[in-house]
Amino acid sequence: MKIIKNIEEMKIQVNLWKKEDSSIGLVPTMGFLHEGHESLIKRAVSENEHVVVYVFVNPLQFGPKEDFAAYPRDLDKDSELCARNNADVLFAPEASELYDKDAATFVNVERLTEGLCGAKRPGHFQGVCTVLTKFFNIVKPDRAYFGEKDAQQLAVVKRMARDLNFDTQIIGCPIVREKDGLAKSSRNTYLSPEERTAALVLFRSLMHAKEYILSNDNVTVQEIKSLITMEIMKEPLARIDYVEIVEGENLKEAQEMRGPLLIALAVFIGRTRLIDNISIEI
Repeated sequence: MKIIKNIEEMKIQVNLWKKEDSSIGLVPTMGFLHEGHESLIKRAVSENEHVVVYVFVNPLQFGPKEDFAAYPRDLDKDSELCARNNADVLFAPEASELYDKDAATFVNVERLTEGLCGAKRPGHFQGVCTVLTKFFNIVKPDRAYFGEKDAQQLAVVKRMARDLNFDTQIIGCPIVREKDGLAKSSRNTYLSPEERTAALVLFRSLMHAKEYILSNDNVTVQEIKSLITMEIMKEPLARIDYVEIVEGENLKEAQEMRGPLLIALAVFIGRTRLIDNISIEI
């Protein structure tokens, strides 16, 4: 496996693969890779002749009070995981490689970014879409793989790829969880043992909501949101950022419990913001 940090070197490698008419899979990450990322890499390797994993902690998608400087980084371990899972390239450019100091072009997806994390983290998805556009142009992947834990991000990236005519299929992959249900996340490393236990309230509240929906007829959106909110509020270390139920495809606020729906949470456990979700068809 190669580690490439230079854009021109990455382009040269991509051009060689394209001359061979080889398919390319891309796994976008911010590093500190875990089993969730590993599942994306394995899927990409199984479906493409070559796989690029990029590791880039993108400053554009962090707000001024967010954890950019403290975000966990370990390129050596990331490299071991990528090599172990047969990725061809770990692409890890510096920010100075990607962004000119006088950069004036950004990519913004409207409507889909107005709720959920988009409402709570202004500018976040502009940063996500801008950096992904750059990586799609550099790597020219046939397929790109994203975890369904970041459900809004997945919907936004699919819309961006469609609207901008990228020749890249956007593939969502199931959430990978710990044995006790906690969704895998690089930010889980911030949690103390007590906070780690408290964080289980996210998945627990979602499962209680799902059971209630499946066991009762004619439930309302507000009823389910209240059920989840009360469950989370029982945990002293938890502070709710949002509890939302939205239509599965367009992410509009659901008015009734019908059709494909996404139930999404963002909850602070101590100082760490965690997200989780489930999809349900009614």
